[in-house]
Amino acid sequence: MNNNLSRCPFLLDHGSPPSTKNRAKQRDPEMSSTKKGNTWHFGMKAHISVDAHSGLVHTDGVTTASEHDNSVIGKLVREDDRAVFGDKGYYSEQTKRAARKAGVYWAVLDKAKRKLSSSQCKRNRKHASVRAKVEHVFCIVKCQFGYRKTRYKGLAKNAAQVFSLVALANLYQARGQLLAAAG
Repeated sequence: MNNNLSRCPFLLDHGSPPSTKNRAKQRDPEMSSTKKGNTWHFGMKAHISVDAHSGLVHTDGVTTASEHDNSVIGKLVREDDRAVFGDKGYYSEQTKRAARKAGVYWAVLDKAKRKLSSSQCKRNRKHASVRAKVEHVFCIVKCQFGYRKTRYKGLAKNAAQVFSLVALANLYQARGQLLAAAG
């Protein structure tokens, strides 16, 4: 892999330009604001589901920035998935119980009510290497293709661009296998 990838931060901010320098003097009405830490972001979020073995994206979607992550987990998990890995934004007690009842291994990071126990910290650390495969895709989209901000007005146009970039990221990750198969 390219050395730039090792230095690339994994946060993918799909922020729309918050500018109001347009005819209507308004921000994009299809985008929204959300606060992460002490920083406000305006735009949309990309959600992807990655195969744990190959690292290739099989499902993706976009939402406005204000929509909560756990509202889209049902769209990202396929029926034949046997394990679900995710960050704490996708945590839901209901979804966890439903997944375990269906025989699916639930490896979404535990959310701290006050402070994580040592066993929860160990469990979260154990699953981090599998969860990192999702971050590799975002790093390729951000660092290799230079996608940092949305370019279009409206969620549909920006979603089409994200879907194209994710498909290109799959090709980028599978390039070695594709070249070997071509001979």
